[in-house]
Amino acid sequence: MRYVDWRIIPILAMVYSFALIDRINLGAAHTAGMGVDLKLLTGNRFSIVSCLYFVPYTLLQVPGNLVLRHFGVRNWLTFIVLSWGAIQLSMGWVKSWGYLVLCRVLLGIFEASFFPSLLFIISTWYKRHEVHQRLSAFYLISVTAGGLSPILAYAFSLLKGRGGLAGWRWIFIIEGAITLFLAIVTWLFIPTFPDQNTFLTPEQTALVLRRIDEDRGDAIPDPITLNKVMKHLGDWTLWAYGIMFMCAAMPSYAQSFFLPIILSGMGWSETASLLLSAPPYGPSIVTTMIVAYLSDKHKHRSGYIVVCVVICLVGLVLTAFAKQNEVRYFGAFLTNAGNSGAIPTILAYASNNVVSHTKRSVQTALTVSLGGIGGIMATTVFRAQDSPHYIPGLGATIGSQVLLLSLLAATTLRFMWLNKAVREGKRTKPLEDQPGFYYTL
Repeated sequence: MRYVDWRIIPILAMVYSFALIDRINLGAAHTAGMGVDLKLLTGNRFSIVSCLYFVPYTLLQVPGNLVLRHFGVRNWLTFIVLSWGAIQLSMGWVKSWGYLVLCRVLLGIFEASFFPSLLFIISTWYKRHEVHQRLSAFYLISVTAGGLSPILAYAFSLLKGRGGLAGWRWIFIIEGAITLFLAIVTWLFIPTFPDQNTFLTPEQTALVLRRIDEDRGDAIPDPITLNKVMKHLGDWTLWAYGIMFMCAAMPSYAQSFFLPIILSGMGWSETASLLLSAPPYGPSIVTTMIVAYLSDKHKHRSGYIVVCVVICLVGLVLTAFAKQNEVRYFGAFLTNAGNSGAIPTILAYASNNVVSHTKRSVQTALTVSLGGIGGIMATTVFRAQDSPHYIPGLGATIGSQVLLLSLLAATTLRFMWLNKAVREGKRTKPLEDQPGFYYTL
């Protein structure tokens, strides 16, 4: 299983890190001069450019996940990485903000099913109480690389004037070229589902499948049908997971898009604003892995989500309402530490409480698609007229964390009641139609 870890997690995280960088580099490009060149400072144009990406990104995730097995993991994921890399590269030559909007919409179309597909693949390889550490490692490698995005953007922007192109254009061109290279890496090395893998021996594959069957009984995929998909979409807990992830995504996207701008509003220069956007991602590496280790060890999720969300809330309040810039900047560290711990824990909480490949496919896609709505909300509540403090946007983000805690309480109390009913013999039907299954709290 350690070999499986090394074969799966690094490659998926490396490719997803550039999906994340390609998605969130608008803030850095804006600070590096794109806002002036493409007249994004007029009205809410920057928010519109940021927001419209998430419309197809949200709508196409469930369909994209459902066709993953039909087209094959390697074929499907290589196609979408190649496509969004080409779009990212082309953004280096857009001449108006309208064409930038078009590119962002196309980027949303091709990136839509990538993240839920990766979550789906990872969750099929591990037992329920092993998956959190793997999701955290995957997420942290990706987010840490994403946290380097402002530094990479600054380095690429130093090419200003080369080839007659502005510095911000080089950000898109170079990052797009790297993504096209990663499409080749995806074709050669991307892992697939356990029952389809080619890198393990038949005996090793049998071991992996047996472990999954002993844990939750869904090692072999069930056929996907429309009736099953509609039944799973009618399960309110899947929507609750998605809305919790949406609330957790808001602080993440807000920091990615607007932290360089907020720092610029505190009085730092363009260079300092880009470079100072990276350090808040550092401490979250340690805190997230500690949370993942303890959560898997204790086979418990909800309590750790509460702790992480409260830390995130404290950070948001400091950034929004503190008077000293140093304290507001410290708030960004707390926001990231709490938010980075909460996101993979929510994903593990959701993954632990579903059974069958069809339901897992619907759950991962629905969760991440609603996370895309968190991106829409983050880009619309941070309005240009509120710059540079963005108090209304930060206030809305604070409210989203309160909603997250409320939904967490509702699902956890329901699971406690159902687990108790089964243990006491008051409920004869197995939970999730799987004998011996109990929900993870």
